[in-house]
Amino acid sequence: MVGSETLDASIMGVMGLLIGSFLNVVIHRLPRMMERQWETECRQYASEAGLLNEVSISSNTSSTFNLWAPRSRCPDCGHEIRWFENIPVLSYVALRGRCSQCKARISPRYPAVELVTGALFFICAQKWGWTPATLMWSGFSAALLSLACIDWDTTLLPDDITLPLLWAGLLGATLHWIATPLPSAVLGAIAGYLSLWIVYWGFKLATGKEGMGYGDFKLFAALGAWFGWQALVPIILLASVIGAVIGIAMKLTSNLRGGKYVPFGPFLAGGGFAAMLWGPESVMRHILSMLSL
Repeated sequence: MVGSETLDASIMGVMGLLIGSFLNVVIHRLPRMMERQWETECRQYASEAGLLNEVSISSNTSSTFNLWAPRSRCPDCGHEIRWFENIPVLSYVALRGRCSQCKARISPRYPAVELVTGALFFICAQKWGWTPATLMWSGFSAALLSLACIDWDTTLLPDDITLPLLWAGLLGATLHWIATPLPSAVLGAIAGYLSLWIVYWGFKLATGKEGMGYGDFKLFAALGAWFGWQALVPIILLASVIGAVIGIAMKLTSNLRGGKYVPFGPFLAGGGFAAMLWGPESVMRHILSMLSL
């Protein structure tokens, strides 16, 4: 017989599957929404400066494009996705990973995001029970997963996610919905931002190049708000170690993208997930054991 705790966790897991389906929309559309906004601002500036005729920016920015509209479509044939073709994981399996009309391949990342989100929500419910902490950490998981995927695809970490994530951590600490004391959360946010800001400018002054983006500062500040300043060292160490290993592997296999860079946001997110699941102290012990080998 299934216990109440397992049942509650299972309900959260199903909710995670549904939210994971929405996260796929966020991951795909939010960067494009940002690009359209930038394009609109460029056109407005060019118009105000009397340069519109000299600037060539072609895009239909007048059409509605947000997280809710238009309806999802197949990028190959334009087939509008019907509701029964959009059931998390099950539709992908039933369609055998292909569009129902043109049979174009559907990326396996769509069901992967849904499954990972469902698993994270299940784990949060198992760990914190039916409490505000579960909702807080489930939201944290959804935001962090979205940021990791968006940054990997585009090297963008949207303020629309990083800043609410930061404020949510401070709010959770204020209301005692997460275990991090408010003073530690505030110091964590400040130290997280300033530490990478200093690294950024030190690297730029030494090499003339930008080693990371401002979105990394904000994401690290958000992690500091959620876990406190004490957690920043294990999170950044884990992110750096994993990032270095993957970066070297991609270089050896010639899989580095243009510009020879690897976005850092996904590895910061990985450090955040590790801190959430096992605790910063445990993460630090494992890092030290790995480095001592």
